[in-house]
Amino acid sequence: MNPAKLIDHTLLKPTATREEIHRLCEEARQYGFFSVCINPVWVSYAKEQLKGTEVKVCTVIGFPLGANTTAVKTYETEDALKNGADEIDMVINLGALKDKDYQTVLQDIQAVRNACRGHILKVIIETSQLTDEEKVKACELSAQAEADFVKTSTGFTGSGATAPDVALMRQSIPPHMQVKASGGVRSRADFDAMVAAGATRIGASSGVKIVEGK
Repeated sequence: MNPAKLIDHTLLKPTATREEIHRLCEEARQYGFFSVCINPVWVSYAKEQLKGTEVKVCTVIGFPLGANTTAVKTYETEDALKNGADEIDMVINLGALKDKDYQTVLQDIQAVRNACRGHILKVIIETSQLTDEEKVKACELSAQAEADFVKTSTGFTGSGATAPDVALMRQSIPPHMQVKASGGVRSRADFDAMVAAGATRIGASSGVKIVEGK
């Protein structure tokens, strides 16, 4: 297995410059990463840089807090797709989940799902902020909303992915859905642990180090 084909090569820091995004795209082209994962402002630029390659452009919605209104998340999704995004990683309404307002969480995900039909949707549940019961419920709601993936973390709040969380998420979704492990995956050992636990996609800013085994 070529690990690069499972990696979303990621640069989401707010200070990212055009030069850094250009380098990210060049590395994605060189190593054959599955995608680059970038903030929406860079989608059209990355799409142009990656023209003629198989590398996808992934962007984030409601990032990193998930506290935007559903209308804003929907518009943000539509705008990202118009600019060339291939995949959407959205953050759920964490407060509503903790309030057990599951209908609001579900409708929020469904609205983004409807806005990006025909494209991969990954739902970021921010595992570091949830109890195991809440993690399971978030996975169930994501499945009900017909998402393609559940994703562990933004990487901006608390700890990132853990193998036990990935395993729990894998157990909490139907077989056709997948798990993306993101946040703190910095080495080949981290990568291997996440894949062994059930992740089929890895979000990492250390993709080059992982592929080179450093």
